[in-house]
Amino acid sequence: MYKILVINPGSTSTKLSIFEDNNEVISESIEHAVNEIENCKTIMDQLPFRKKCVEYFLEKYNISIDELDAIAARGGILPPMKSGTYRVDENMVNYLKTKTRVEHASNLAAVMAFELSKKSSKDLPVFITDPISVDEFIPEARISGIPQLERHSLFHALNMKIVARFAAKELNKEYEKCNFVIAHLGGGISVGAQRKGFMIDVNNATDEGPFSSQRTGELPIGDLAKWIFNNMHSYSKNDVKSTFVGKGGLFAYLKTASLKDALKLAEKDEYAKLIVEAMAYQVAKEIGGMAAILGGDLDAIILTGGMAHSDYFVQLIKRRIDKLGVVMVYPGAYEMEGLALGALRALNQLEKTKVWEAENIS
Repeated sequence: MYKILVINPGSTSTKLSIFEDNNEVISESIEHAVNEIENCKTIMDQLPFRKKCVEYFLEKYNISIDELDAIAARGGILPPMKSGTYRVDENMVNYLKTKTRVEHASNLAAVMAFELSKKSSKDLPVFITDPISVDEFIPEARISGIPQLERHSLFHALNMKIVARFAAKELNKEYEKCNFVIAHLGGGISVGAQRKGFMIDVNNATDEGPFSSQRTGELPIGDLAKWIFNNMHSYSKNDVKSTFVGKGGLFAYLKTASLKDALKLAEKDEYAKLIVEAMAYQVAKEIGGMAAILGGDLDAIILTGGMAHSDYFVQLIKRRIDKLGVVMVYPGAYEMEGLALGALRALNQLEKTKVWEAENIS
């Protein structure tokens, strides 16, 4: 039996778990004080108190570093890479600490885990699995419409990949032989076409695809350009960005980012009902497009993410797509399981552990 520590930092909290093989035996989410976060100028400034929280967690449950067989860490904002499980090394840690172009809490995970591993008396491996920058696009998927702008692969890779594995197992099929359309329905919505284990196309949940609880998704480009030029002296760059990511989607229409609250409004308000149905409509439309990319050769359509907890919202989507194929629903996020099971596959040599090729990074 392997004992694995899982580390998954969020913007204001750090999720920690202990897995024994594929069973989660301990789980805790540690909230960080607002002043601790605000006093840090950079994400990496948070490293000392975040790492102490992990150490306290282990002490609380009387777990020694030497008891662990591996540490599984959330993958940070790395350059485009293939999916799979990677061994964390000094090159990756150095990149996350000094070279990554995006400040994000996930950048802390591998750094924390690697530094903690050095306290072990043995060679304690640290792994990341399926970070957000997984890129398996086919060439056609990169073309945007003008050569100056290329489409990029950024999506909820960790959760989407693990639920695809769950679905393949449930269907009694090999993961690497399955074709899925997968929709992650969260604060951002990612809908992707996965062919034989590779996500060959997916919308960037920040600026493409359906609108979500706080994001606008795709917008009419002509009207968007006019709006920006007409308001460029009234809005700062951050104001414009937050209009599309943070204050868009459900929030822009209904002043709530909660699907639960929006559904309550929809019970009495026809406008709120229209907005909720429009979001489901856009998700279904994106799923249909991804099904076309796979030539209609689907093993299943998978719905996951926080909004998949709503049976009503799921049904709004299913009624438009159920003729495309089997629809499987995995509500919520399975990030901790995804990280632990990735490490477990590496430990059991069921999957070849990848080495991050830092020499290719400029």
